[in-house]
Amino acid sequence: MTQEFSIRRLYVKDISFEAPGGAHTFTKAWDPEIKVDVDVSKEQLGETTHDVTLILTVVVRNAGEVAFMLEVLQAGIFHVTGYDGEMLHRILHTVCPNALFPYAREAIDNIVIKGSFPPLMLEPVNFEAIYLDNKA
Repeated sequence: MTQEFSIRRLYVKDISFEAPGGAHTFTKAWDPEIKVDVDVSKEQLGETTHDVTLILTVVVRNAGEVAFMLEVLQAGIFHVTGYDGEMLHRILHTVCPNALFPYAREAIDNIVIKGSFPPLMLEPVNFEAIYLDNKA
């Protein structure tokens, strides 16, 4: 069987943003503590078609209070065929999230700026290392 991998569609599944302190947040010196959680979920849509969702949750604290929190679910529909179970699992948890990450990072940066906060360009994520850690 021929091995194939292609991206059929990229889309935002969900975006949420909250700045619970409102205007009071902007009265304090900006020295943020940033926490980023990363998760990946997948759903098989057809024999060779998979919906993979990269979930990025960001909580930014400033002066001990939550300045803002946001969550982006960036998803893609991927065609993957010709790979065995373990390799398919690895592709869905490493290659697919790597393809989705730049789009999620851009969405996060745009939302943060529209919330009137300084840009937040997330550092790259090593999905291969996360996959190996979760497997161990």
